[in-house]
Amino acid sequence: MRFRSMACGAAGLVLVAAVGCTGGGDGDSEPTSPPTSARASAKTPSATPTPTPTPANPVSIPGLIEREHRGSDLKLGNVRVRTDAYTQYAVTYEANGLTISGIMNIPRGKGPFPALVLAHGYIDPAVYTSGRGLAREQELLARNGYVVLHTDYRNHAGSDDDPDNDVNLRLGYTEDTIGAVMALRSSGRPEIDGERIGLLGRSMGGGVVYNTLVVAPGLVDAAVVFAPVSSRPNENIDHFQRGDGDPVVAEIDKTHGTPEENPKFWKEAAPITYVDRVTEPLLIHHGTADESCPIVWSERTTAAFEKAGKDVELVKYKGEHHTFAPQWPASMKTTMDFFEKHLR
Repeated sequence: MRFRSMACGAAGLVLVAAVGCTGGGDGDSEPTSPPTSARASAKTPSATPTPTPTPANPVSIPGLIEREHRGSDLKLGNVRVRTDAYTQYAVTYEANGLTISGIMNIPRGKGPFPALVLAHGYIDPAVYTSGRGLAREQELLARNGYVVLHTDYRNHAGSDDDPDNDVNLRLGYTEDTIGAVMALRSSGRPEIDGERIGLLGRSMGGGVVYNTLVVAPGLVDAAVVFAPVSSRPNENIDHFQRGDGDPVVAEIDKTHGTPEENPKFWKEAAPITYVDRVTEPLLIHHGTADESCPIVWSERTTAAFEKAGKDVELVKYKGEHHTFAPQWPASMKTTMDFFEKHLR
């Protein structure tokens, strides 16, 4: 069943079932959630009470799977930019009880148009401004006939605050991205084709896309990531934060335990553990000279998707760095060909 068929009208409410979220896509068969009690209860005398499943840790992929995700109330605000090809608006939408800001490019002409949600990479929230990040992609995709919703995420620009988000491994960004898709679908706007929606993420946003694919299979039709982070959060923290003495790391260790102290938590926080749940095609772009996110991260993620029998392609760009420069046009042609195949 497609995820979108489970939406409850304009409210954009979806309950994601936890069945089958024990992972295995990483080649590790250790269960990460208790088995359902339905099969056992069929053989148990009626006098014996049925055990109640233990809820998943809310700070985990299974915890996100169990959530009732909401995305609604997409509102267009002031016009920010008008071009010959599209109009850009300031927007807000609701995601799991928070108001999230962003920008949206709507192509000129007769719709409805397929839509893309863009998940940007890390930019310090203290200096971030609405719509910052993925500016080239916003422009080009809108000029090629896509409605583009660039989410700011919680704690950014005009979005509501979530003080626990950093300590909780920024999993709230995944909720914001799921909510963005659901808000597009339930908006009722004639320019938006709610049945044709894709995801595009860069760097940290690539990790947000991975999370979204495993938490909400069927939510979108296809996904693309550029120079993504590792699909194991502990590697990202070690690479980007621990070595720089980020004080948040000590708080993360205190709250959740280190990977050595609490390996179960870190396994359940990793989307690579749950790639068996993914149902959408995924295209990964990565430069061989990436100085920020080592290409080996994408190679390992691709191998896990392939082992699970998923539709994944890794395109490597010799000598290209993290931000993509000389080969960016070629990478975007490949991206638009990919979306043309799966969204048109």
